[in-house]
Amino acid sequence: MFFERPDSGELAVLVHLNLASEHEPEDPREFEELVLSAGGDPVSLVTGQRKSPHPKYFVGTGKVDELCQVVKENAAGLVIFNHNLSPSQERNLEHELKCRVLDRTGLILDIFAQRARTHEGKLQVELAQLQHMSTRLVRGWTHLERQKGGIGLRGPGETQLETDRRLLRGRIKSILKRLEKVRRQRDQGRRSRLRAEIPTVSLVGYTNAGKSTLFNRLTDSDVYAADKLFATLDPTMRRIELDDVGPIILADTVGFISHLPHKLVEAFHATLEEAANASLLLHVVDAHSEERQTNIQRVNEVLEEIGALELPTLTVFNKIDLMNDMAARIDRDESGKPVAVWLSAQTGDGCPLLLEAATELLSDDIVCESFMLPPTLGRLRAILYQNNAVVSESQMDNGDVLVEVRMPKPSFLRLLKAEGLSHNQLRTVSPSPEQ
Repeated sequence: MFFERPDSGELAVLVHLNLASEHEPEDPREFEELVLSAGGDPVSLVTGQRKSPHPKYFVGTGKVDELCQVVKENAAGLVIFNHNLSPSQERNLEHELKCRVLDRTGLILDIFAQRARTHEGKLQVELAQLQHMSTRLVRGWTHLERQKGGIGLRGPGETQLETDRRLLRGRIKSILKRLEKVRRQRDQGRRSRLRAEIPTVSLVGYTNAGKSTLFNRLTDSDVYAADKLFATLDPTMRRIELDDVGPIILADTVGFISHLPHKLVEAFHATLEEAANASLLLHVVDAHSEERQTNIQRVNEVLEEIGALELPTLTVFNKIDLMNDMAARIDRDESGKPVAVWLSAQTGDGCPLLLEAATELLSDDIVCESFMLPPTLGRLRAILYQNNAVVSESQMDNGDVLVEVRMPKPSFLRLLKAEGLSHNQLRTVSPSPEQ
């Protein structure tokens, strides 16, 4: 007999197994945070050990009996596994436990569905959900596998399963088309920024590391930030000004997590491209977390997957306000180049140091020189002023003007080319004392 699913409840029983076959086990504490972030109310955590998953239930039959008892005692409407279940395992467990069963991927998809705000984000979540759901149709329609014949019912027909598959394929195809349009729009915006030579700085990091709080602190924005996993889902961009660099685009991106489901990486590829095409990555790390090094490694794995691991990166150790006797500072390598900044996005302590370090990394290619401009180059002087590139100027007795210029080298060379000049044609007086 086909088992009808009951309405899902908020009271959840959590299941975590230590499997000998797992090279990198999941973290039960992170699992509980995921459930709380999804709005669940964990009433019990059932743990156990196995060499390998049971083919029918994932857990052993004895553990299934224990789960039945725990579900009954707590009147739980939901059992969540900190593992990925096969469709048949999920269905078999629901039949035995008489309540809804969710695996780790389904839990993360549910959180993403709650957090999506933009049109693009909702499309990406729906695509990932449909791809996940497409593998779980067979178990749901075993009672309709064959259509019965009879008078008036013979001839070509379509089972309910085939109908659902066809509808799913059609919807997935439609979403992919719409996401392709979004991707083209993103590419167009990205190309416009490249033409305008506006650098993009992307905040990346493990979920709940404080990216959105830092984003709000740097941009005076009010992006939703909360002490929960995946508080941010949709990418947000703001334009800010940096001394010596000019305008930059700061992008807040979705947080990463260990074993991020591959379907989500695929579905959110358009979003993650903002990180993959950034001029500089700010890798935000929860410095207070015991899992600090592990989380850094997990983020690097996702960055490698999207082709962003080789980009210039500045590590930002956040939440120093939770650490004893930790002062804001910049860490530098042997050549004096900034490699890490310690700060607190919550209090703002160290944020000016972050802007200083980012400016250094983005302004490697800066023209900082003084030129003697004759009256015939008055138009060039005016254009330099329009671009806010003039630091100071002095008028000479013969009518020449000594102009100290500071601006990105590509912009400076492009400006000279438009005026039919070259760098060598300008009369350099002396290097800037800051060089």
